[in-house]
Amino acid sequence: MTLRLRLLLGVPLAVLTVVVLCACGASGGLDAGEPAPPVSVQPSPKPLWPGWSGTTPSAPGAETATKLPPPEPLDGLGELGPGGLARLDVRELLRADPRLRTLADRPMIDKPGRSGIRPPVLVDLSGDGRPELLLAIDLESGRSAVVVYAERGGKVYPVLFTAGKRIAVEVLGTDLLVRSPCADGGEQAVRYHWDGKRMSTVSDTKSYRKPDRSPGHGGDSPSPRPSSTPSSEPSSVPPSTPSSTPSARPGTRS
Repeated sequence: MTLRLRLLLGVPLAVLTVVVLCACGASGGLDAGEPAPPVSVQPSPKPLWPGWSGTTPSAPGAETATKLPPPEPLDGLGELGPGGLARLDVRELLRADPRLRTLADRPMIDKPGRSGIRPPVLVDLSGDGRPELLLAIDLESGRSAVVVYAERGGKVYPVLFTAGKRIAVEVLGTDLLVRSPCADGGEQAVRYHWDGKRMSTVSDTKSYRKPDRSPGHGGDSPSPRPSSTPSSEPSSVPPSTPSSTPSARPGTRS
């Protein structure tokens, strides 16, 4: 074989060797001395009304966001000023909401055990930097109504309504988590997310605790199986007559 032929055959082999070496160096891992990327911390649920975190049986009802028209602003409220929802009178707001106006004269309460209106909470659920207003009203029957209001263009829009038996309300990032034990021993957890118009349901699951199989605790009895069956039809707040002699004066603007 002549020297020229050997050189021609040697060029592809050299090129192939360079390509293989480059491919080996372009791995998906970290190079020596390169710092690892930061780990993203997942948000954990934070109760909005810690005193009401305990729950009793009955699943919460929730509006189904699908096939619903866009929410309409509440009538009877003038345009909000610079203070927005934070300076809005709670009872004035409830009187403007047809679903809750009969509850507007309930007393303000700061702990569980009584019927009345819990302290309002401001939370940014839409992620636009403008907080939404959350109200919860506890009834004598043990049921509670939770409603979320949003302010857009100086007007107030109801963007979520749910009710249930002593429900626990938590915030998970910008999502809202509503939990309540069910009558069959399970716990229902409904998660809501801002869809651009309202807080809509993104998950609705039911779970069961594992039974105590230690001696003396019915260890031989069959255990219920976990379930993720969605809840039944939404429930509504039962008719209620407002207190004739409320124990608190109407809320004032802060």
